[in-house]
Amino acid sequence: QVQLVESGGGLVQAGGSLRLSCAASGSIFRINIMGWYRQAPGKQRELVADITSRDSTTNYADSVKGRFTISRDNAKNTVYLQMNSLKPEDTAVYYCNAAVLSTDWRNYNYWGQGTQVTVSS
Repeated sequence: QVQLVESGGGLVQAGGSLRLSCAASGSIFRINIMGWYRQAPGKQRELVADITSRDSTTNYADSVKGRFTISRDNAKNTVYLQMNSLKPEDTAVYYCNAAVLSTDWRNYNYWGQGTQVTVSS
């Protein structure tokens, strides 16, 4: 079993910044991809950004390119999302996701509990 613990959400004014963190722990052999998704009220969950462990290749939603930066610390099994120039439309619950090769040699997909980000205009 693997646990993902998120932190860093909150309320910020438009134009402000927040940094989200997600730490993974448990039966981890290797985390292949870690990422952030978000879900706004009445909308489907969508990918915000993800990053591979092998070469730190990143992938961003068009709506956040140039404003958000994803990074990871493999030694700590932690992923970060630096969010700058926040807009009211970034308001959502942000979920951490990890594609894990577990110590039982099986691949699993895990989700964090979610952290609320609210951007006021």
